Amino acid sequence: MISAARKIAYEVLRRVEAEGAYASDLLHSELGARVKPEDAGLATELVMGVLRWRRLLDFLLERQLKKPVARLDLPVALALRIGLYQLRFLERIPPRAAVNESVELVKISRKTSAATLVNAVLRRAADEARVPATKFVPQDTPVAERLGILHSHPTWMVERWLKRLGEEQTIALLEANNRAPRLSCALHDVTRRDEIFAALQGAGLRVEPGNILQSAFAVSGGSPTRTESFRTGAISIQDEASQTVPLLLDTRSGDRVLDLCAAPGGKTPPLIRAAGAKGTVVAADRHAHRLRAMREQFKRLALTQVRLVELDAASPLPFGILFNRILVDAPCSGTGTLARHPEIRWRLNPEQLAEFHALQTSLLRSALQQVAPGGRLVYSTCSMEPEENERVVDEVLRGTNGFQRDITNEAARSLKDKLLPGFKAEILFDSNGYFHTTPSALQTDGFFAAVISRT
Repeated sequence: MISAARKIAYEVLRRVEAEGAYASDLLHSELGARVKPEDAGLATELVMGVLRWRRLLDFLLERQLKKPVARLDLPVALALRIGLYQLRFLERIPPRAAVNESVELVKISRKTSAATLVNAVLRRAADEARVPATKFVPQDTPVAERLGILHSHPTWMVERWLKRLGEEQTIALLEANNRAPRLSCALHDVTRRDEIFAALQGAGLRVEPGNILQSAFAVSGGSPTRTESFRTGAISIQDEASQTVPLLLDTRSGDRVLDLCAAPGGKTPPLIRAAGAKGTVVAADRHAHRLRAMREQFKRLALTQVRLVELDAASPLPFGILFNRILVDAPCSGTGTLARHPEIRWRLNPEQLAEFHALQTSLLRSALQQVAPGGRLVYSTCSMEPEENERVVDEVLRGTNGFQRDITNEAARSLKDKLLPGFKAEILFDSNGYFHTTPSALQTDGFFAAVISRT
């Protein structure tokens, strides 16, 4: 008999590998009200844990297998990873249960012939489960390779970060990427804080304050989407750094605002509220189905003052007006979200960074043409890579007249009344005026932003 949690975890991991789906989306659809909270918790732990630690798990398994895990049939590889993750990381799971249920997983996947192999490999792994993994990595292994194995990241990614950040900061980032991220939420009316927090606690959730913003908080112990506060639009789920980015625009009542790459729509609501009834807000995306999902979200939030437009933002834009405020939250590699979306680290390759750079420069060039004199544009990504961040902004501004980047921390000053008491906005900006957050420093996703004004 296989537990519901392990069945769900196996199926989600299978689809992540076979279909290129995202684990968080699949878990959201699989873990409905019919699934017991304890099963939902274990399924999430297994899925995210196996994805985060895949490289280390495969390294340890290959010691027993004497061949690459990649050469195994997918059901067999997944059963071994799920089993070994429990043996290595979940002390509350009896080793016998971890081994036996992994054997049953290959059986129900019609790979009965591999049951003996899975049983033997995991039993041997159980015997050495308490031995630190460092004991198995040869001492002469190059530092990037060693860190990549022990912290379960691709070597090429570790090499980049070592070169730019140094070993201490790189290790801190790797460790942060392997921790479960905070489940951060946005409070849409801070004057109702006490009332909403009491309602969430009454629903069984634990509530903690944010690390940056007055309007941010974190929850644990359950799903906020099942609460009345979420259903009525009082709160939304959103990373705290992501909440901060649209505030850099300093949108005012009556502004004309363009959110150029708006889906999934989390950054648009504060722009709508700030522009008010006298303002104009256009939210654009190239995919119609994502715009439909945004429309449903805006209904939940009771936001009607927005126009949704389907367009390819890398091409010349079709608008006959200029905008006072433009947000370009560009498609990117997502290397700032590896704790939340661990599968990205196994899908991304370094060559793709050049492809993202080309798209991002096109998006920024198009957007700059729509900025009104005296207007402000914010370019942002959830990437940690210079090719997608500083180099995009520098390249585009070098070839475009009439714009200047904010290097005086004017954007920092516009955040002042939104930040937690005592939090210094300057922490979020580097010496060149670029906005940065890192998972290791603030328990947020890694975000980058540049503020550009039309002179």
